[in-house]
Formats: sequence, C-alpha cells, structure tokens
Amino acid sequence: MSIGDVAGLIAALAFVLLVGFLAYPLIKLGKVFDETRNTIRELSEETVPLITEVTATVNAANQQLERVDTITTNAAQVSTNVSALTSLFAATVGSPLVKVAAFSYGVRQAMSGRRAGRRRGRG
Repeated sequence: MSIGDVAGLIAALAFVLLVGFLAYPLIKLGKVFDETRNTIRELSEETVPLITEVTATVNAANQQLERVDTITTNAAQVSTNVSALTSLFAATVGSPLVKVAAFSYGVRQAMSGRRAGRRRGRG
C-alpha cells in the first residue's frame, strides 16, 4: 500500500463519517417535516367543519336581521298610520267638538245671566 492509497482510504473514511454525521440532522429534519404535515392535515380537518358552522351561523344571523328589518319597517308603517289617524280624528272631531263646547258655554252663560236677572227683578 502506498501513501496515496492510505490517504485515499483516510479520505474515504472521513467522507463516511461526514455522511453519517450529517445523516442524523437530516433524519431529524424529516421527522419535523412529517409532524408539520400531520399538523397541517389535522388543522385542515378541523377547519373545514368550523368554516361550515360559521357559514351556517352567518346565514342564520342574516335571516334574523331580515326579520328585524321587516319588523322595523312594519313598526314605521304603524307609526305613520297612527299619526295619520290622529290627524284625521283631530280634524273630524276636534273642530265640531270645540264648536259644541263653545255653544254650550254660551248657553250656560246666557242661562246664568237670565237667572241672575230674574233674581234681581224679584228682589
């Protein structure tokens, strides 16, 4: 064996040791990638049903908001109708009622004045 053969043998052994030394971190890195893949898979499996539930909840909330909008619209219409009815009642009954009250007041005043005149005439 010559010096070149021994040097080649030492270089080959050093290369084998280097490969063995670097193989361990690569194996660990492969395990990390496997765990990452499993975590992403589990996350995806749990996220899809969650997104489905959120979508259902948002749809239900939208339906409730539509109902509230309908109720609000109806309440506004009722308010408008009550206002119109009040105005109509005031216009229809209010003016004649004031006239009747004024007439009855005048009649009472006239009758009380007539009674007072009779009492003075007798006395």
